[in-house]
Amino acid sequence: MKVDFPPLDDLVACPQCDTLHLAADLPEGTRAGCQRCGHVLMSTQKTAVARIISLALTAFVLMIAAISFPFLALDAGGVRNATSVIDAILAFRNGLAFPLAIAVGFFIVVLPLMRLGALIYALGPLVAGRKARPGARAAFGLAERLRPWSMAEIFIVGVTVALIKVAGMAAVTIGPAFWAFAGVVVITILKDQLICRYSIWEALDKARA
Repeated sequence: MKVDFPPLDDLVACPQCDTLHLAADLPEGTRAGCQRCGHVLMSTQKTAVARIISLALTAFVLMIAAISFPFLALDAGGVRNATSVIDAILAFRNGLAFPLAIAVGFFIVVLPLMRLGALIYALGPLVAGRKARPGARAAFGLAERLRPWSMAEIFIVGVTVALIKVAGMAAVTIGPAFWAFAGVVVITILKDQLICRYSIWEALDKARA
């Protein structure tokens, strides 16, 4: 008995449970979820890409501000010391802690900026209805692969815990870079909620044709 299977390009795998679904055109403003676990697989929103780009640009600017301005200032016994994110990274540059400095800088500064830059490069032309840039699919794929490794939110949680412990020993002044980092975390969460990977891959394929 011959069984006809749908083309592989028409199948969508749930990223949570790997259940295969047959892709279909959705009405505007609707979502399609996995039949097994309920994870959102597809969504259609005309302004989604424009909002993703707006949030990515905002987060990129805030990241630049976060590494440029003072992060924290401590005042203990009349001695005041202000530090930035770059100063915190460079504090580990000597001796055996040098690999830690590289890791911290890579995960909380370099990778988040790379991911935001890749998203802006890949999706920017789609907002204006232009043809996709060369390597747009590779850039979006890179942004997706970097997603678990961009750890700005982990950094903020760690700093917050440290502040709670230090607050009783010294006067702590939170600098603008701290709030910029916090803004990056919130914006990144909002941006990732808007990203429908299947719809973006489809849009990149159409824009490339």
